[in-house]
Amino acid sequence: MADVTTSGEALLFLTDEQLRKGIEAMFFAYRGFTADPDRILADLEYGRAHHRALHFINRSQGTTVNNLLAVLGVTKQSLNRVLRTLIADGLVESRVGRKDRRERHLYLTARGAELERQLSEAQRARMRAAYRAAGPQAVAGFRQVLEAMMDETMRAQYHALKDGKS
Repeated sequence: MADVTTSGEALLFLTDEQLRKGIEAMFFAYRGFTADPDRILADLEYGRAHHRALHFINRSQGTTVNNLLAVLGVTKQSLNRVLRTLIADGLVESRVGRKDRRERHLYLTARGAELERQLSEAQRARMRAAYRAAGPQAVAGFRQVLEAMMDETMRAQYHALKDGKS
């Protein structure tokens, strides 16, 4: 007989205690996921906002400032502060749009790409080890849970990035 705490049917009727444990696991997993990049960023006096900007600029070289605003879900003021620093430090380049000169397209410089690689490699190594330990079914289930936690707009943005449309 299947363990009632791990069978699929039991998961449909989670207790508050089981949900609390899941929430706490997410908090601690996020701490672990961000710990390595945080150490690298601290040496440069950058924060997680800088990391997120570098990640998504790298993911979509030439993305516009407005698109990055939508993906990150931050205020224009907050993003401008981060971008000013990254541009001044030679990690990001802002180019005027060819079709619309009001648009600014963002690209990582060689230095920016190297920093993004260091930050992401630390996270990829942690995820790779966790995925290997959990196995393919758990990985697929984990992705399903993460997508189910996103609201519709976030899920659409995620799928657009995943499908290379952004």
